[in-house]
Amino acid sequence: MGLSRELLFALDDAQYATPSRIQSVFIPAALTGEDVMGQAQTGTGKTAAFAIPILQMIDFDEDSFDPQALVLVPTRELAVQVKDEFEKLAKYTDLECLALYGGKPLPPQVQQLKAGVDIIIGTPGRVMDHIKRGSLKLRNLKIAVLDEADRMLDIGFRPDIEKILRMAPQSRQSLLLSATIAPQVESIARKYMRDPEVLDCSQKDISSETIEQFYFTVDPELKFDLLLKLLEREDPKQAIIFCRTKRGVERVANRLGKAVQSVEAIHGDLQQRRRDRVMASFRAGKTRYLVATDVVGRGIDVSGISHIINYDIPKFCDDYVHRVGRTGRMGHEGVAFTFVAPEEGNELTRIEMRINQLLKRDEIQGFSGLPAMTANEPKNEEEVKEPPRRRRRL
Repeated sequence: MGLSRELLFALDDAQYATPSRIQSVFIPAALTGEDVMGQAQTGTGKTAAFAIPILQMIDFDEDSFDPQALVLVPTRELAVQVKDEFEKLAKYTDLECLALYGGKPLPPQVQQLKAGVDIIIGTPGRVMDHIKRGSLKLRNLKIAVLDEADRMLDIGFRPDIEKILRMAPQSRQSLLLSATIAPQVESIARKYMRDPEVLDCSQKDISSETIEQFYFTVDPELKFDLLLKLLEREDPKQAIIFCRTKRGVERVANRLGKAVQSVEAIHGDLQQRRRDRVMASFRAGKTRYLVATDVVGRGIDVSGISHIINYDIPKFCDDYVHRVGRTGRMGHEGVAFTFVAPEEGNELTRIEMRINQLLKRDEIQGFSGLPAMTANEPKNEEEVKEPPRRRRRL
């Protein structure tokens, strides 16, 4: 590919040997300078797929203090992870890279921008804040990237994304990566990209070779009991337990923390300092069980996750794909379990249709998952007996 010596040395240090499928097609396409749209699941090496071309193409001798590349991401956690990847691959250069996201005070970010930054990775809302303040100027921008475009649009960032892209130079190169190419993603591409090359590296289903997928039928009142028994049986190396709501995350994490060690919770209402601490601990392998919501959990990119547990079945099928995609990454094996209430059969069927794969039913020996029949609910008339007389206290 004709990469620089500095980049090749960094790739060697990072033990990048054989490129993944998305890397093998996206990198050469992006190095042409043309607009490229790639469809690929998380955990397939897509960050390096756009980071390598950017590091190869930007001019490190540029005198301007304004950024040459901008990467928009849906979550704070993903912003930090992408920044770390850039810095790892640019270790032999003088690259200045900055992550911009909410929950951090503006003044320090303003000072860093004034000092000069080559690459910005940020959430659309915080990037827009700096543009409005005049602390971030896009006049020198050469490359704009939309990472996890479908998720950014799902959580309402479209107005900010469009404003940012309209302010960027029309001569820029645009790169877009998305796990799904939904109509709204296509709409953004048509509007702000110039005849992009489209590369489909998506898996039509979640890889059955690397991720085993099971479901349990369980009464909602017995889900926590099932969780404890499942963790005891599986003994995960690291697991993410997904809940639908922030309140659900807190409730499960609090109860789980009293039963086992090494439990943390993460959701959008946590202060940024605590979110950073939780994620640093999880990445380092110090936290074994992470209870998370979809919005935050989607930005988690940790290779050592062995188990995914859908404590609450996801509301949307694509959320299932993204949840389960946290494990079985880069060829590693993983397993996913989904708790399904008796009335949630339709949701399970929709997921199976979406991934074109049937989930296998699992059971815990000695645990039915459904409430036992009480004495007030006899199975048939023969089982109806006269209740014993209450003994009178004398």
